[in-house]
Amino acid sequence: MNNLLSLSEDKTLVRGLRRGEERAYRQLFEQYYGSLTIFALRYLNDKESAKELVQNVFLVLYRKREAIIIKQDQAIKAYLYKSVYHACLNERQQSQTRRRHEQQAAQAQATTDYTDTLVEAENVARIYQAIETLPTQCRRIFKLNRLEGLTNQTIATQLKLSKRTVETQISKALRLLRQQLLH
Repeated sequence: MNNLLSLSEDKTLVRGLRRGEERAYRQLFEQYYGSLTIFALRYLNDKESAKELVQNVFLVLYRKREAIIIKQDQAIKAYLYKSVYHACLNERQQSQTRRRHEQQAAQAQATTDYTDTLVEAENVARIYQAIETLPTQCRRIFKLNRLEGLTNQTIATQLKLSKRTVETQISKALRLLRQQLLH
């Protein structure tokens, strides 16, 4: 197929397109798809996106075929190039908006992660400070149990205390810590 259609051929194809003639639509597609894709590629820098965009322009052309307004001295080629140009601009704008939103979301997530880490660190510091305020024996037994992971029986044997005393001291430590950390 040659690269240029005469104005009268263009008008004939447009009339056929308006009537829903598949032949006219196919001929327009075959005539302009390749050059429109190359044209779109200059704006989008992605071959697949350019192909998809041009296909969408042709899809819209077919759907709105009855309402197409082409000036007397203008060819369908100009109409198609203008449509692809505007579609490319819209795509670039949407892409920039998506990137900006993704960056904002990433920043918000990083801030949230940092804030969560900071809050967690502050909470851990408050817990350790509260542990240090426990009475001496209570603090010692609590640290052996909760921080070093020793069992109540092991602590009782090591400190020469009854297992019941160790349990009582751990319960007391937990009660005192709860009171202190909740206020």
